[in-house]
Amino acid sequence: MKRNMLQKKFLQNLALAIPLGALFLTACGRSYIPVNNDTPRIVIADAITTHHLNLYVAYELGLFDAHGVNVEIITLDTNAAALESVVAGQSDIFFSCPTIAIAGIANGAPFRTVAQVKDPCTSVLMLPDGTNVTSLRDLQGMQIAGISPACEAVLALYFATNADGVDFNLLTMSGGSAIAALEAGQIDGALLEEPHASIAELSGFVRAFEYLSANVTCRTINASNRLLNTNPEAINSFLAAIDEANEIINNNPTADNIIQIAENRTGAPRDAIYHGNSRLVFETTLETDGLILLANALLDMGNISENPQESMFAEQFKGITW
Repeated sequence: MKRNMLQKKFLQNLALAIPLGALFLTACGRSYIPVNNDTPRIVIADAITTHHLNLYVAYELGLFDAHGVNVEIITLDTNAAALESVVAGQSDIFFSCPTIAIAGIANGAPFRTVAQVKDPCTSVLMLPDGTNVTSLRDLQGMQIAGISPACEAVLALYFATNADGVDFNLLTMSGGSAIAALEAGQIDGALLEEPHASIAELSGFVRAFEYLSANVTCRTINASNRLLNTNPEAINSFLAAIDEANEIINNNPTADNIIQIAENRTGAPRDAIYHGNSRLVFETTLETDGLILLANALLDMGNISENPQESMFAEQFKGITW
């Protein structure tokens, strides 16, 4: 795999600047760099969600230290706040919905997308049990909640219904507020991501038109230009730790320690995490075609004035993650 071969080159280049005595081998034979005063420090701006579970697992299991990077995670309320933190120079990397990153890059923000977090999108339309909705045409005039008009799941539903000449009314709500509105009968449906989709499902609501989101790419990892230009090796080591966390999670997404880390970090209900965790498939290889299509959707909606195309992806990681 391209990433594996070029990752070795990155680590070899980094090793040239470190005394040979600073390296050691684990039982599995992988070279690691101990954390010390010279270890690169990376600050992550994080809007907490189970979709960032690979970040939490890598941190809690000491994988960043093992790969020679000192990671600090600062918690913010929203993806937009995480983006602003990187732009302001307060952090180096943020994880986010791809549309937020695409819009930022298209508007000149000083960062680039370096890797995928997970794929595909797992947001789904949740409807009351016993609903008469059997086709997209049945959504005509319905009140449907979504986290944002630019959310990739909202865009997928919008373009699918628009093709059928169907108009639904989007109400912008957080996941928790949308579930409350569903339970009160104030809305007809809600586009929810994990763990809110599982919370709703465990409460008796049903999933609809899952195929729409299954064809849409999901969250991305985005790094500041200043770190990309000064220390891409540190980002590569960070991604190597994320890769290792991905393998651990994907191998057993409902393992006790994985569920515990997700619960501790996010505060989401344990039963909802357990119910939906297997739907989250983590990876770092960028789905470039899907991200460019999302940029086209934002362009069509008037959210951006130009599709950044491949310039949204970090050139330093061409041949590695894309």
